[in-house]
Amino acid sequence: MPGLLENHIAVVTGAGSGIGRAIAVGYAREGASLAVLDINGEAARETAKQIADAGGKAQAFTLDVTDRAACRAMAAEVEAKVGRVSVLVNNAGIARRNGITADPDTVLKDWQDIMAINLNGVFNVTQAFLAQLRASKGRIVNLGSVQSFVHLRTPTSPAYTTAKHGVLGFTKALAAELGKDGVRVNAIGPGFIETPLNAATRANNPALVQTFIDHTPLGRAGKPEDIVGPAIFLACDLSGYVTGTILMADGGYRTV
Repeated sequence: MPGLLENHIAVVTGAGSGIGRAIAVGYAREGASLAVLDINGEAARETAKQIADAGGKAQAFTLDVTDRAACRAMAAEVEAKVGRVSVLVNNAGIARRNGITADPDTVLKDWQDIMAINLNGVFNVTQAFLAQLRASKGRIVNLGSVQSFVHLRTPTSPAYTTAKHGVLGFTKALAAELGKDGVRVNAIGPGFIETPLNAATRANNPALVQTFIDHTPLGRAGKPEDIVGPAIFLACDLSGYVTGTILMADGGYRTV
């Protein structure tokens, strides 16, 4: 029985670890050929090897999503080496937890870095692959957050909340514009997911983690694998009439 993503070529940014790696592995399991992108080339190669060892198809590439010229060059390279892309997952991102009242230089650096990666990076990669996605009537899946709607009561960077609001707005804008081309654009809104990105926080501040869990009806933190099902759904034909929305995978965080 063919997989849900058979004959698709998918690009996943930030696929060297965490949610990005889980999505890439899940897509390959459903039959997609993967272009695994990460700023850490060795991590990208590890993901591609994991996919290949399981019988899937993947090639690894090193990309800094803040570099617009590099994104354009990468789109051409992926098309030449893997094929015309039909699924794009904008997952690359960073998180910081300094509030606006922290050291001004630190706050400014957080703002610049988070906007460059979490928001501008989504734009850069999408624009670079847009011609291929329009030609293939493809699908774009952006990684939003519960912070696409709310600013968490726990200490957190205002830049992260702003960027994730922007990702949701970008998702809606593209869905409205690209629908006529047959391109569907959606987002996923993870809650607190245990990834390398927050490993230090989990190790050093268990009380903070417990605050998230206490506010989550399912009573646990998420795993990267919890995002795979939503990512497959939004990329495959089962969601053929779904565009411009965000699928929350937050354990119910936003319901209470």
